[in-house]
Amino acid sequence: MNDEEKTSSWVSTVTVLVGLLMVVAGIGLLGGGIYLILLGGSWYFSLAGIGLVISGGLVMARHVLGFWLYAVVFMGTALWAWWEVGLDFWPQVSRLFAPAVLLFLLALLAPALRRGKPISGGTAYPVAAVILLGLAATIFHAFYPGPIIASKTEPPSLTVTDQAREWHHYGRQQDGTRYAPQDQITPDNVDQLEVAWTFRTGDIPNANPPGAGGEDQNTPIQVGDTLYVCTVHNKVFALDADSGEQKWSFDPEASSPLWQRCRGLGYYQASNNEETCAGRIVLSTIDARLIELDAQTGALCPSFGDGGTVDLKQGMGEVKPGFYFQTSAPTVARGLIIIGGWVFDNMMTGEPSGVIRAFRADSGELAWAWDLANPALTGLPREGETYTRGTPNVWSTPAVDEELGLIYLPTGNATPDFYGGHRTDADEDYSSSIVALDLHTGRERWKFQTVHHDIWDYDVPSQPALFDVDDGNGNTVPALIQTTKRGQIFMLDRRTGTPIAEVEERPVPQGAVDGDWTSPTQPYSVGMPAIGAEKLSEAAMWGATPFDQLYCRIQFRKLRYEGDFTPPGLTPSLQWPGYFGGMNWGSNTIYKPGGYLIVNDTRSPQRVLLVPREEADKEDASASHTGLSPQHGTPYGASKYVFMSPLGVPCQKPPYGTLSAIDLNRREVVWQIPLGTVEDTGPLGLKMHLPIPVGMPTVGGPMSTASGLVFYAGTLDYNIRAMDVASGETVWKHRLPVGSQGTPMTYISPASGKQYLVISAGGSRQSPDRGDYIVAFALPDKQNGATR
Repeated sequence: MNDEEKTSSWVSTVTVLVGLLMVVAGIGLLGGGIYLILLGGSWYFSLAGIGLVISGGLVMARHVLGFWLYAVVFMGTALWAWWEVGLDFWPQVSRLFAPAVLLFLLALLAPALRRGKPISGGTAYPVAAVILLGLAATIFHAFYPGPIIASKTEPPSLTVTDQAREWHHYGRQQDGTRYAPQDQITPDNVDQLEVAWTFRTGDIPNANPPGAGGEDQNTPIQVGDTLYVCTVHNKVFALDADSGEQKWSFDPEASSPLWQRCRGLGYYQASNNEETCAGRIVLSTIDARLIELDAQTGALCPSFGDGGTVDLKQGMGEVKPGFYFQTSAPTVARGLIIIGGWVFDNMMTGEPSGVIRAFRADSGELAWAWDLANPALTGLPREGETYTRGTPNVWSTPAVDEELGLIYLPTGNATPDFYGGHRTDADEDYSSSIVALDLHTGRERWKFQTVHHDIWDYDVPSQPALFDVDDGNGNTVPALIQTTKRGQIFMLDRRTGTPIAEVEERPVPQGAVDGDWTSPTQPYSVGMPAIGAEKLSEAAMWGATPFDQLYCRIQFRKLRYEGDFTPPGLTPSLQWPGYFGGMNWGSNTIYKPGGYLIVNDTRSPQRVLLVPREEADKEDASASHTGLSPQHGTPYGASKYVFMSPLGVPCQKPPYGTLSAIDLNRREVVWQIPLGTVEDTGPLGLKMHLPIPVGMPTVGGPMSTASGLVFYAGTLDYNIRAMDVASGETVWKHRLPVGSQGTPMTYISPASGKQYLVISAGGSRQSPDRGDYIVAFALPDKQNGATR
């Protein structure tokens, strides 16, 4: 056999294999497409399947009609894709990329189709080249997609009086804005940032089991020449602000069987003139202790509580290991330490109380308590009694307005989350709300509810942000901006709780299980833009290939979904937005000079199913957020999973996470960008090593600076980024040793005058790669204007 005959034999074999692949694929599309039609879905897949089977058979027979018939199928696919999704890039990729690759192969093989009127290489190969150019252009665009919403204006210039230089609180200041007035690092020089120092804590989070293991979500604080960080097991390290060298460390030997984390520390400047503990680091632990340390030495402050420690289980009754502790930073204000608490979601009714307590920062003495179901109880319960069990808790971070004397509490749910037939009137009144308490007395001043009778785990997850907005008459009004898991953003007058941006009660789906009920309406913040809350449809289903797209369409049609607030029931339902967000605990930043609210979001729908008690007990339910939760004390367990394709890719179209800027005065989205790439994740959990900015789920929050930069690190890839606040354009990116779930912070060292950017990197949520890194960045000395 000569070379020409060998080539012809090879081409013939490839042609048959391609034709066979088309037939097999067509049979799959036809079968799945018929099932989709029976569910009331699109006819496209069955018709395309028929076309593939016939054209594939013709290709196997080496008949030129196989190429032409498939070309017709492809043109029909292009018209169908345009009709369903217009020119939306990622949905078009899902529908057209794989079919275009097949058309390219057939164009290359077309001259080998000898039956019928042949196609010459002079005709077929230019067609293949055009298709290849189109595929290449698609791949290029995937790496450089541009913004989802492009900015058309520059930020306005507002007067800003925030000049506090240090980072004493979780959100830098008590207003929760994560805005820093430092301006050495600018959009013009940020690309010159380099690692100044790296510190390793030695406390590496354990990622297993997923969701119940440790997660580093720490934002350091800075006081003077010292940076303070905490770890998943509540170890505290004091680091030199310029060198990162350790000054001291403290290990509380804290333990919990699950959910190990420390999001932040508090700082208190004592009012006395003691030589020790003049400055105090405030720490809450995963085994429910409140601790004060001397900021200079790390020693326990003996005048606080019992030798430096207050037992937060006092008055709580039975607290099983891991069922109650603090994940968020303590709130320190006006000589008080205000503490809420996280409870083990979805385990049972009657879990530890959601009581809010204020302790005197000097002594640890209880100053006041707010038990929402028993407001007459303002101190410790009498012996043998407890704070009201099972009430909505405050697991996220409050904000404080000391001038108004108010603390603003984002509340959670009365456990468990997905059944509410047992809840009390007090539970109904305060769940998923913002509650303002008098900072001095702990008495309620006002409340605003974001979800009525919440059976979707839509508790308020993020720290309120306090900012004065334009009232339309040339003056300002003190506002509270609250982001939510629903993607709704509420703007309230923080003096009264009255909406500044209009809120409308809208009818929502009904039909709860026996013993439960649903609210006929729910509040929608129609005066502010919603982020990532558009109603899903079959056309919004997505897949890396037509086959997992078909799978997702079938599954979507099988789920009960009537839009927002589809109630969970005994048949699987789709919850969108999902209970991971929208916006979550990382909160947001307000770029104060422009009045821009910068928010990151996650777009992750869940499949939810209530499981009858007997069946749930047989399956030994034990999950909290993902999996089967027991919900003991109710008639049902709750099965909850992210709605994904078999490849482990979310079933709805990208993006799965974005960063958005909202003008708080005009109340409109200025820009929006996809946030995060598939560089360190991908289908089946495999790292793709491709920096394609699909926009991935986010964990942690952004931070903004006076120079017009926004910093963010909580993506699934291992990068920290700087974006220009005017456009959202990424102007700097640096790869971290592992991913991060923390929020960046910044400060200027009083010793060197140099501005540092700091991030805690312990591993991104969906990654097994874990670490214990604190990484500081700075400009080269000649660029930062600092003096030593």
